[in-house]
Amino acid sequence: MDLNTLYHRTVESWADRVNAVPADAWDAPTPCTEWTVRDLANHVAGEDLWTTPLMRGSTIADVGDRFDGDLLGEEPIRRALDAAWEAKETVAQTLPQHGTVHLSYGDEKADEYVLQLAADHLIHGWDIAVATGGDPRLDPHLVTEVAAWFAEREDLYRQAGAIAARPPAEADPQSRLLAAFGRDPHWGPNHACLTRFGKATARHDVDAMMAEMTDDCVFESTGPAPDGVRHEGAGAVREQWIRLFTGSPDAKFTEEDTFHCGDRATSRWRYDWIDEDGTEGHVRGVDVLRFRDGLICEKFSYVKG
Repeated sequence: MDLNTLYHRTVESWADRVNAVPADAWDAPTPCTEWTVRDLANHVAGEDLWTTPLMRGSTIADVGDRFDGDLLGEEPIRRALDAAWEAKETVAQTLPQHGTVHLSYGDEKADEYVLQLAADHLIHGWDIAVATGGDPRLDPHLVTEVAAWFAEREDLYRQAGAIAARPPAEADPQSRLLAAFGRDPHWGPNHACLTRFGKATARHDVDAMMAEMTDDCVFESTGPAPDGVRHEGAGAVREQWIRLFTGSPDAKFTEEDTFHCGDRATSRWRYDWIDEDGTEGHVRGVDVLRFRDGLICEKFSYVKG
């Protein structure tokens, strides 16, 4: 398909997902682990607002900080859609000139810039869909077009550390494309649960942590050696979190890596603390987790050393 049609259809795919975001889902986690649904929508709205000045010849310096910060305000859907439609009209008007755009890494052909935007709208549309319980299926024609463009650039992205390991060859086209862009094609409620649990742990929010665990959850602590202690039931597990954070108010958990497979996951983390005499210490460890109905039902913790 021609480039303007590809771009137009990916923007519409993105807009459909944004238009379907429930009112209570803007703070939900997404496959972009550092972004909520609102953060992600704000990012794409920013890209859309940048499209008009860049496609019309402005430089990064010309635009300055005009599109920094929150762009969605009190009407996130309306603002995101307005930005998308403006960008779509601009591309339709300027793309036939096949000009040059001035990007942060240097001058680029306008056609290549629009292809980058098309890929971003398609992939981030999927991000929004799975984060909000929407339809994760992507138009196979758009998947084919974006995959063909990306195939020639994948090594450059990979060398820059922008994407993860290569997807399995036997995966379907959509899954291969998502994996090529660093996504887990099976991202779902368990991923979201663990993301919320990790953020709650980092801020010592015991109520929020327990909201991500089943009533009959089981937690095995790291000590004492060699087997730790097994705590069964939400009440007993809650008591352990309260005891930990009361005894170590400066404790800091940092998630280093996670891996999901079905109803199982592993989470690699670092735990830092400060003793009463001011001495700093840390351990590194891993959690082995199991999920049921989108909640953590088992959390077995192990540490190095």
